[in-house]
Amino acid sequence: MLYAKVVLPLPVEGPFDYIVPGDLACKVEVGSRVWVSFGRNDSLGFVVGLSRESGVPRLKNISKALDETPALSNELLVLTKKVAEYYSASWGEVIVSALPDALRKKSTLPAFKLPVIQPQGNKEEHILIQSLSKEARWQRYIEYIKDALDLKRAVIVLLPDAHYALKTEELIKARLGIQPGVFCKKGKLQGLEWVKAKQGEVNIVVGTRSAIFAPLSNLGLIIIEEEQDSVYKQEQVPHYHAREVAFIRSGLENLRVVLGGFSVSLESFYLAKKGKVNYSLIAQETAALEVHSVRELSSQTGLSNEVNPVREHSYQADFSNGVKVVDMKSIRQINKNIVFSKYLEDSIFSVLGAGGKVLLFLNRRGFATFAQCPTCGKILSCPRCEISLVYHFQKRELVCHHCNFKMPKPDICPQCNSGYIRYSGLGTEKIESDISRIFPSARIKRLESADFKIEDADIFVSTSTIIKECDYRFELVGVLSIDNSLHRVDFRAAEKTFSLLCGLLGLTKGRLIIQTGIPNHHVFSAIQKNDFNIFYFNELKQRKSLGFPPFKHLGMVKLRGPLRDKTRLAATEVFEHLKGIKSRGVTVLSLSPGQPEKLRGNYYYQVTLKANSAINISRFLAKNLKGVSHRSAVVTIDIDPL
Repeated sequence: MLYAKVVLPLPVEGPFDYIVPGDLACKVEVGSRVWVSFGRNDSLGFVVGLSRESGVPRLKNISKALDETPALSNELLVLTKKVAEYYSASWGEVIVSALPDALRKKSTLPAFKLPVIQPQGNKEEHILIQSLSKEARWQRYIEYIKDALDLKRAVIVLLPDAHYALKTEELIKARLGIQPGVFCKKGKLQGLEWVKAKQGEVNIVVGTRSAIFAPLSNLGLIIIEEEQDSVYKQEQVPHYHAREVAFIRSGLENLRVVLGGFSVSLESFYLAKKGKVNYSLIAQETAALEVHSVRELSSQTGLSNEVNPVREHSYQADFSNGVKVVDMKSIRQINKNIVFSKYLEDSIFSVLGAGGKVLLFLNRRGFATFAQCPTCGKILSCPRCEISLVYHFQKRELVCHHCNFKMPKPDICPQCNSGYIRYSGLGTEKIESDISRIFPSARIKRLESADFKIEDADIFVSTSTIIKECDYRFELVGVLSIDNSLHRVDFRAAEKTFSLLCGLLGLTKGRLIIQTGIPNHHVFSAIQKNDFNIFYFNELKQRKSLGFPPFKHLGMVKLRGPLRDKTRLAATEVFEHLKGIKSRGVTVLSLSPGQPEKLRGNYYYQVTLKANSAINISRFLAKNLKGVSHRSAVVTIDIDPL
């Protein structure tokens, strides 16, 4: 009798043995999707092995074989297993994340011919590219794609969002005359693209995060554009990061990984210090960033095995007027409610007078970010998230930006019936209103997306949406209330703020003005002095002293539930249980509420762990969380959380 070892897309360990009925024996292969009974329910399953023996009594039969040709190649099975081990997830959970929606259901996959897999050559070198110029990065990407295609190797290009992926599809068609597969389409189209890739009908795939699992044979190159973007980390289980999956896949399939962006993550920069990737900085033509050698930087931070960055000149920009950091702390001692400094107002006036374009950046939507009754102190907050609602003036409504809860703007306080509610805090609508009073003759446009024409207005007001998708350059970019980004309860706050400013720096061909109350912070010093290593040196030094990534790995046991006290109690029990286990390689650091504590009706708590390697944390939790369950809370694991 033939038995199949099946894993399920559920948070349960496997594989589980099932009997392969005689009429399905010719259809069930390793890599096949099958339909099985599990407990009281039916479930999709994935065959990861076959055997003539089983030591498990009273087995169930496989109900149905869904594939004429196995959906999963051996390479994809090995990859998903390694990803599951790294991120402490079940094998089946990772497999289902690697498949398009159409193949996560009880749908059949017809028979087709698979391409021949060619033997791979020598080990490829990985590359990290940093440039403020998107065009400069793409010139390099296209060269690498051509090299891979010349060697009959396939290519995956990852983009941070679907809009960028579709633009990349057009770019590749224009530059290379090749129609790539697109892995960001919905429904049946997504399934068709997946089948084309598996059949070898396309040799380039562009897409968002999950395209990292594209079933391409003879894969030779993975490009991750804007690799510093947090969207490459999946929020749901399994919490994989596409960058890490790319390196795992590289180790299995001997391919090159190219990472690029206007800024680079500290994790990737640290890989360059250790000599695991070649770092290439494409500097600006007229005011090249004063980048010291990576070896010099490493000598200051105590790192070894570094490589020097490759300096090139490609990005045409005029920074003769430079970057100006305005100290708002001293200004607000005179006028605490001031929004625009005199320097910024004068600069806007000068640019408009010369017929230039201005971008004002504030990373908060809406008109006011806080609403409170001054009589009773009632704060208008989201009932599902317990977070302050944001007032949107045009729609006359209060909105939660976390769960999209909405309510009409109240005329009276819902608690004490007072007739006045005070609105405070800045949003882009408020900036639009204020700047129109200062420059009444200027055309002003608030951007909800990057779908606009530069001729539409003289002054544009936008959030970070514009950084990813805008192809225009402005004579002046003004940065407002950036300190809110730095003051987050997040050890990556400085890195995220630096990335924002690098993106804005790439949008200006004239001046960048940053208003801040902490002008001497190393984030602003790096931007103002055009020396990125000021940031990397200081940030790496701080991370090393604190034992934070990239020098150590973190893991989180996350608990969520609808009742605060029961969820907190469950989290406390998990924390005490793990804290009481002696382990040389893993340290249980803390128990803390989530940020925010309540979100979409659930309360969140997290237990944080630290170790030299992510796999140590995963193994520790796999061993010591067995049997730990709470009916009052859902428990998940996040390795290398962002």
